[in-house]
Amino acid sequence: MVSNLPYNVATPLLARLLDDVPRLGRLVVMVQKEVAERLAAPPGHPACGAISVKVAYHATASLLATVPPTVFVPRPRVDSAVVAFDRRPTPAVEVPSYEHLVALARAGFGQRRKMLRQALRPVLGPAAEDVLRSAGIDPAARAETLRLDDWAGLARAAGAGSVGT
Repeated sequence: MVSNLPYNVATPLLARLLDDVPRLGRLVVMVQKEVAERLAAPPGHPACGAISVKVAYHATASLLATVPPTVFVPRPRVDSAVVAFDRRPTPAVEVPSYEHLVALARAGFGQRRKMLRQALRPVLGPAAEDVLRSAGIDPAARAETLRLDDWAGLARAAGAGSVGT
């Protein structure tokens, strides 16, 4: 798939395509530069967010080019970027439930400035700190410091039955 996506639908559309259309082996899209950076950010990178974790689970992402506003008519107020997603033949990590992995990442990044023990309390309950420790993660860490393997370890430690979606 190759597309110049409307910026307001880019993230939800790409997330849906990665989740629901496994036959798409490669996607190349142009989106707002900040969105492209978030989509392509590896977990652990400062630009990382919940969507970055989802992308890393399904695909490898790379920024191909930056496109200045001067090439568009009318000229937008933002830079654009072309980003490619190459789907992995199998997910990057094993987890009991992909939905639970995503729920943990959303909760963690939903309150980005909070320590994980607080940010994950809504989905892990009062055992949040114990679950983090059993996954080898410092409860005082913040979501953007975790790598994909850390998120997967957290999902495994939490167990498929104890995390909300």
